[in-house]
Amino acid sequence: MWIKTANLGLRFLLELSALAALGYWGSQTGPLAVSIVLAIAAPLAGAAVWGVYAAPKSRRRLPGAKRLVVEIPFFGAATAGLAATGQWVLAAIFAVAVVLSELVTYGLAADDDGQLGAQ
Repeated sequence: MWIKTANLGLRFLLELSALAALGYWGSQTGPLAVSIVLAIAAPLAGAAVWGVYAAPKSRRRLPGAKRLVVEIPFFGAATAGLAATGQWVLAAIFAVAVVLSELVTYGLAADDDGQLGAQ
């Protein structure tokens, strides 16, 4: 059971890190006016999509592995943003952490709420 708890904590940190990465990418992109807009809009768009389709208490949360349709582009955009700004090491560490978390989430989950199977 500690694996589930640890993974939920990791996932939350990854979600926050993804939003920060999107904001960082936006702040490093284009001229000043464009970078200000993207630094605000990119994490807001990511948070809006996540909040509607992947957040645990959302009424429109996608069930089970169908959430991967949202999670892969969300975390992928954050990883790509880090890489595009030259933060290759952070991008690689982030990508590995996301993959491991997804493997734990969908490898051990028995239902849509991420409850572990019979132990």
